[in-house]
Amino acid sequence: MTQLMGRPILEVPGELGARPALADLLAGVRTALVGLAAVGVPVLGLWVATPYADDGATGATRLAGALWLLGHGAPLLRGSAGAPLTVTPLLIGLLAVVQLFRAGARVSARRGLRSWWGGPVAVWAGYCGVAVAVVVHCAGAGLFRTRVLPDVLAVGLLAAFAVTAGARSTREVRETDEPYEVHEPYEVREPYGPYTPYEPHVPDDSGVLGTAFASRLLDRLPERARPADCAETVRRAALAAGAGLVAAGGVLVAVAAVSDAVTGGGRGMAVLGRGPTAVLGLVLLAVVLLPNAVLWGAAYALGPGFAVGEGTAVAPGGTALGPVPDFPLFALLPESGPGGWRLAAIALPALAGVVPAVLLGRAAARRAWYPAATAVAAVLAALLTGAAAAALGWLSGGALAGGRMARLGPVPWWAGLAAAGWFVVVVVPGALLVRLRALGPAARTPGAGVLADLAGHARRTGWQLRARAHAAVLRLSGSAPEPSEGVS
Repeated sequence: MTQLMGRPILEVPGELGARPALADLLAGVRTALVGLAAVGVPVLGLWVATPYADDGATGATRLAGALWLLGHGAPLLRGSAGAPLTVTPLLIGLLAVVQLFRAGARVSARRGLRSWWGGPVAVWAGYCGVAVAVVVHCAGAGLFRTRVLPDVLAVGLLAAFAVTAGARSTREVRETDEPYEVHEPYEVREPYGPYTPYEPHVPDDSGVLGTAFASRLLDRLPERARPADCAETVRRAALAAGAGLVAAGGVLVAVAAVSDAVTGGGRGMAVLGRGPTAVLGLVLLAVVLLPNAVLWGAAYALGPGFAVGEGTAVAPGGTALGPVPDFPLFALLPESGPGGWRLAAIALPALAGVVPAVLLGRAAARRAWYPAATAVAAVLAALLTGAAAAALGWLSGGALAGGRMARLGPVPWWAGLAAAGWFVVVVVPGALLVRLRALGPAARTPGAGVLADLAGHARRTGWQLRARAHAAVLRLSGSAPEPSEGVS
């Protein structure tokens, strides 16, 4: 019994031993099937509830597979004419990213030995295998048709990004943990060893946003304009700015919905005459596309707005619309004409810049950044926010059909420039004011202390020169006081 306890445990299945690559492959397959079921169950339920469905069960499964692929950013063809359909339902895409992220984190967290083909790579391969089967199933004739190579590439890229992010997050957490000491059995150790102080793991924060290019750019700046250890602060400020813009878009969508229900004549209620199944399908589709509408609202608040077809514009300065599809979210669009009171929407990005300004200003006061370095960090956060706004604007838009409806959503580069410009104007002075208030009148930067010392020395020199000049005048006039005894 003692010999058995002293031997290492080998080939134990589960989390104590090596996890086979087949288990990781099946984890990727399971992740894809769960996401596909989340889309397919409502579609099949609506097909069952429809009394006179045009297609059979095969058509319903093809529709569910097409929606699942569309949520990954895969382009589809619609109708017999092959009209492009590239508007990504972001709620389905967000669900897929969260599932893949968690799957990559779970597999990477297991410490069993595995080959190169195990772990996150096997999860990605299993997920892509299900995607290939769905693409092949939806490639034939029907209402929605897939494009085999672009669709597989789109799903593969998204899965690789999400799984890699999940695996990296687990590795970063693991690197911060103290390693366990592995001792041989029956090893005699001293009861008290030498004391070694605990040194927490400090991540490498030399480069802004983890990029060597940004680090080299900052190294070329003067010392007063170089914010030290600013990567985490810049990321947090950019995340706060992005959250503020998303909140602004959500507020505009909610205000538009309430306004349409109260004063707009209930344009969104016109679909109720199509029957309960059609209404439920449209409501589910509107919920799936709600994140797209929120991002369009954020682009509206930034100023450039968005388009709902070629030759259209929806912006605070004015709206120019033509015929639009009969869809509940399109009923929330403002009427054509000048903006009027809707120009107040451009105040929302200014409010969204308050939290990033506070974060940057407090970090500048805590880390003793110069004003120029504070401004540089604020500009970096604004540029990162602009890049994210451009990417999200591109993801939220696309084509609904050919011809006039080939362009929907914001113009990505306009949205990015507007977001970066707004936050440069708002966050830079705001961060400087918060920094000045946090430092207070008693605290000074090193440069301010040198200037204060020079000013004090100049004042003392001036008082000495004035006293000597006064004494010289008294001596020349003969009225200088005689020195008293005992005073040298």
